[in-house]
This record gives sequence, C-alpha cells and structure tokens, in this order.
Amino acid sequence: MKDKGFENYKLSDELLKSIAMLGYKSLTNVQEKVIPELLAHKDIIVKSQTGSGKTAAYAIPICQLVEWEDNKPQALVLVPTRELAIQVKEDFFNLGRFKRIKVAALYGKAPFELQEKELKQKTHVVVGTPGRTIDHLERGTLDTSSIKYLVIDEADEMLSMGFLEQLESIISQLPKDRVTVLLSATMAKDIESLCSAYMKNPIFIEIASQSTAVDRILQEGYRVDEDGKLDLLKDITVIENPDSCIIFCNTKQRVDEVHKELLSCGYSCEKIHGGMEQRDRLRVMEKFKQGYFRYLIATDVAARGIDIDNISLVVNYDIPQDKEVYVHRIGRTGRRDREGKAITLISEADDRYLRDITKYIGKELTIKEKPDSSQASGFKKAFLEKMRTSALVKEAKGAPLNQEIMKLHINAGKKTKMRAVDIVGTLCNIDGITKDDIGIINILDISTYVEILNNKGELAFQELQRINIKGRPRRVSKVDQ
Repeated sequence: MKDKGFENYKLSDELLKSIAMLGYKSLTNVQEKVIPELLAHKDIIVKSQTGSGKTAAYAIPICQLVEWEDNKPQALVLVPTRELAIQVKEDFFNLGRFKRIKVAALYGKAPFELQEKELKQKTHVVVGTPGRTIDHLERGTLDTSSIKYLVIDEADEMLSMGFLEQLESIISQLPKDRVTVLLSATMAKDIESLCSAYMKNPIFIEIASQSTAVDRILQEGYRVDEDGKLDLLKDITVIENPDSCIIFCNTKQRVDEVHKELLSCGYSCEKIHGGMEQRDRLRVMEKFKQGYFRYLIATDVAARGIDIDNISLVVNYDIPQDKEVYVHRIGRTGRRDREGKAITLISEADDRYLRDITKYIGKELTIKEKPDSSQASGFKKAFLEKMRTSALVKEAKGAPLNQEIMKLHINAGKKTKMRAVDIVGTLCNIDGITKDDIGIINILDISTYVEILNNKGELAFQELQRINIKGRPRRVSKVDQ
C-alpha cells in the first residue's frame, strides 16, 4: 500500500473522523500490517516493542467491527496492569467516541460494585486485568457469551507476572468461535505454547527488531559509588536540562528518597510507585502526561505500556536487574521513531547486570566521565531559568474530540427508572437534533450523563431547561470534560 492512510480501509465515517481529530496522520508499521488482517477476522500474533502504535492497531478494527446494537460485550482485552487497563480504555473511548462505543475497565483496588453496575449497561468492549476479570466471571457479572474478539496485550509481561493459569481460565470461558490477537515484545516458549493452544492458524507479524528501537536511543552510563548517586543525578539533570524526564529506581523506598531530595532542591517533580493509592498514581500519571511537572521518579510500575509522548530523557538511578526491564524503561523515550536519550548510573555491584543488558541489546553503553562541579555550574543559569518557567501544559489526548461534544448531566437515574430510550426520545423531539447527534449515555443510580455530538450541545442544553424528560422536569447541567 503506497499511501499509508486510514481511508484506504473500509472504516466508518465516524471512526475516520475520530482518527483524524486524534492526530493519526499515517499508519505505523504495526497498524499497516495488523488492521487489514483483523478486519478480515484473522487470528494474529504480533511481536512488537512498546511505543509502536499497537493499541490503535487492534482498537481501530475492533471499533469498526463491533455491532452497536448488541448490548453484551463483544471484545475482551486483557492487560497486565491497572495503569495499562485505564490507558487502553481511554484509547478505545476516544477512537469510538462518534460511534458511541461503550468501554468498561476492570481492575483491582477499584470498587467492584461500580464495575458491576457499568457492566449491566450496554457495553461493547471490556478491558481488564486477569485477576479482576476472573472475579467478575466467578460472580457472574461479566457475560462473555457474545465475545467475538479477544486481545492479549503485553503477553510476556503477563506471563512473567504469573498470570498463565488465570489467562487459561478466562479463555476457557469464552466462545471458541472468536478472533484472537496476542501482542508481545518477546516470544518465549510459554507464549508460543499459549498461541498454539488457543489460536487458529495465526498470522505472525514481527515489527522492527528490538535492536532497531534500542539503536534509536542514545545510551550513556556513569560509574559512581552508591553514596555519590544523588549529587551525580543533580549534575546530570542540570547539564541535560530536559523538558520531561523519568528517573527510575528499583524500590519504592529509593523513589521516596530521591523525590524528597529533588523536591527540597526546588525540582518540579512527583513520584509514583506501587505503595501509593491507585487514585494518587492515576493523578500523577495524568499530570505528567499533560506536562504539569518535568521530573517523574518511579519504580517499574511506570516502565511498561504507559503511553507518554516526548520524554526527552530517562535516567536509571538504579540499574534494573532484568535485561528486558531495561529495554522497557528506556523505551519511554524515543517513541514513535523519535530519537531519545537514556543515562544509567552504574555502581561496582551492578557489573553483572550491565553485562546481561549489553549482551541482550547487542551494544555497549557509552561510559562517560563524571562531570565535575565546574562543568555543571556552566549550565546552572539555563537550568534555573527553565525551573522558574512554568511547564507548557499539553492538551489531553482526547481533547480535540471535545470541541464539538458537550456532556450533560441529568439529575435522574436508575432509581427513578430512567432508560436510554427516554433520553433518546426526548432529545430526538427537539427540532434540529437526530439520533446521530446523541453520543454515549451512562445511567447511574441517581444521575444520567449524555454526550451531545456535532456542536448541538448548546441547543440540547437550552431546550432541556424547558421540556420534560419522562414526564417530569429534570435539572440538566453541563459537565466539564
């Protein structure tokens, strides 16, 4: 295909509209190869590094293929972590916005009852971690009888986390007549066994070998004693002066130490690790994505599968003890064919891990001389100027879609027997509004949220101030998105 445009596929106008508004201009290699095969209902094995655009590669065709009228889930996407589940849900939501695709995310440390209520409504796509997905299956709150598409994303990570038995349990409860897609950065024997057991004549697609992605990233190292790491880190950040940087540590205690030190020095920084509450982790990640602060100090909870553009520098404050983790960490920079830079601090005890890493990536890190204080002082003025300048806040990924969509809140819900048909009927009786102008409807216990598309929001809002919904006046308000 010479012209790598999404319009070359038989995608709906609604889907093409959201693709364009999200800024997808041309297909990545993985999208070019996966989309047509998935549209043709083929089982697919994808070996691809993170940052290659693989989520959209399966989300776009699934959004095209699901039937809106069917109320039961038609696609199940399994992912290893809560953060990735939330991100994949967001990607599906944005891509399917104008097709009114309803997406539910199932993950632990979130209220089970709220997820159960969401699943009782029309749901097209479910994104879940294995543990919470099994919880819903065991309690009968997730109906898999209409699942036509199964995606196993980050398969190597799931198996390394010990999810094989849970994956097999979930798959055994799905219809056999389905399309299965498995995505992984590596293809170990247990992944091959999983594929042979549960996939039908799968097409194997390999995208850009690991070394290609690694070669795009400038990798440097500094030898340093443990007690000299903090001072060296500060000198490096002054000299590099990145717009956006992730500093990886091996433990949450180390994250806390580094965060406390940098914060005391006036750095624009936050931290994230597994010991934090889920809502706090999500808040930090969202603020980092949007550029509210420059330095994120993190454990590997942030290393894999989290899609953040334009990370200019990654620092391994602690060298990872797993060679694959190293690749996933530095893969936070140099995404989507951009160049990036990664710096690793190496103590004497780290040599065995360094040998494993260099053998795995097929290249040596460039070991540099530690900068002295006079070198760092020459960059101090520019560093302080940037620190004093407020970071440029980036638009959220789905923000362009909101320009012609208004979300309304209605103060009635399931407890007052409100139904989607009541909302649709009322809106369609407004002159100038049709069913095509009505987006996703979420009905909760005492509230209902409805999206009005095509710049018809203000019209709907004004009219709903004076007309009844289901025979009664209802308070209707606008919702910030």
